[in-house]
Amino acid sequence: MSGVDDETRAGREAGHDAGDGIRGSAQGSAPVPLSVLDLVTVGAGNTASGAVRTAVDLARTAERRGFHRYWVAEHHSMPGVASSSPAVLLAHLAAHTRRIRLGSGGVMLPNHAPLVIAEQFGTLEAMAPGRIDLGLGRAPGTDGATAAALRRTEQLHEGADEFPQQLVELTRFLDGSFPDGHPYAKIHAVPGPVQATSPGGVQSPHRPPVWLLGSSGFSARLAGTLGLPFAFAHHFSAANTVPALDLYRASFRPSEVLAEPYALIGVGALAAEEEREARRQVMTGALAMVRLRTGRPGLVPSPEEAEAHRFNELERGFVDSWLGNVVHGTPDAVRQGLDDLAKRTGADELMITANVHSGAARLRSYELIADAYGI
Repeated sequence: MSGVDDETRAGREAGHDAGDGIRGSAQGSAPVPLSVLDLVTVGAGNTASGAVRTAVDLARTAERRGFHRYWVAEHHSMPGVASSSPAVLLAHLAAHTRRIRLGSGGVMLPNHAPLVIAEQFGTLEAMAPGRIDLGLGRAPGTDGATAAALRRTEQLHEGADEFPQQLVELTRFLDGSFPDGHPYAKIHAVPGPVQATSPGGVQSPHRPPVWLLGSSGFSARLAGTLGLPFAFAHHFSAANTVPALDLYRASFRPSEVLAEPYALIGVGALAAEEEREARRQVMTGALAMVRLRTGRPGLVPSPEEAEAHRFNELERGFVDSWLGNVVHGTPDAVRQGLDDLAKRTGADELMITANVHSGAARLRSYELIADAYGI
C-alpha cells in the first residue's frame, strides 16, 4: 500500500467527520463535541516529568472516552505550567495515541518566526498524519520581560498590523504559496508541499488546519474575515464570550477551509463524586491564579495549602469571580452546567480545562464527565 493510502487511512481513523479536520461530532448525549485543553499542570510536591506523564495518561483517556481533540497551550516563566514547548509535547503525545486530534491552544505567533512554526507543525503532521491542529494566538503567553527575552527584542509586535502579516507569512509557508518575486519565494518549509514538486515526490493529503485563538474581539473578527475556525478563551474571559462569538459569526466569510463558522470555547470544569471534593480541588487552581495575578507565579498549591490560606478581601472577590466561571461539582451538576453554557453561547465545541493540583483528580474528572454523557 502506498504512503498516500496509509496517510488517508490514518485520517479516516482520526474521525474527520466533515473531511476538513475541524468539525467533530457530538458523542453520547453531549450537546456538542467535547475536547481537552491541558496546561500540563505542575502541582506542589510534583515534578515536570510527572506532569508530562499525567499529560500522556490524560491524552490516552481522552482518546479512549471519545473526546474530539487534545490541545496544549504555550506559556513561559510559569513554574506551575509545563507547556512552554507545545511542538515538543505534541510529538511525545502523538507517539502515545492513535486517533485523537492533537494541537496547540495555542502557539503564540509573535514569539516565533513563521518559518519555524511551519517546519515544526509540518514535522508533527508527518508524525501523525491527519491529526494535527495549529492554533495561533497573538499574546505573548507571559509577561513583557519574558516575551522580550524570547524574541530577543524590546519591541513587542502584537498589533493590528503585525499579527495578520505574520499569519499570512505562516500560511504561505504551510501552503508553499509565496508568489514569484517574493523574497521568500524560494524558501520552503520542510516537511511541506515542496517535497511533492521534487522528482518522485508525492504530496501529503494533509496540512494542519489553522485556528485563531482569542479573548477579545480582534481575533474573532480576523478569524471570521479569513473564514478560519475560532477558539475563544471563555475560561479566563467569560464576559467577552458571547460578544466575541457574535462578532465572529457576523464577520464570517466562507473560505476554502470552512463554508460556515465553527467556534469552540475553552471552559474551566471539574467533576468529582462529591460537590465538596470538587470545590476543594478547584480552590487550588483559584489560589494559583491569585498568585499569578499578583506577580507571584508558582506551583499549583495542594488542597491542604489552599484550605489553610487566609484570603484577604481583594483576593476573596477575585476567587468568587473566578470560580463563578468554573463549572464544578458532581457529574450531573457539571453536565448541566456544560449543557447550559453550550446553549447560551451557541458554541460548536466545548474544550474543557481543569487547572488543579492533582493529576489524579483531573483524570477522574474527565472520566466522570464522559460517564455523565454516556460516552
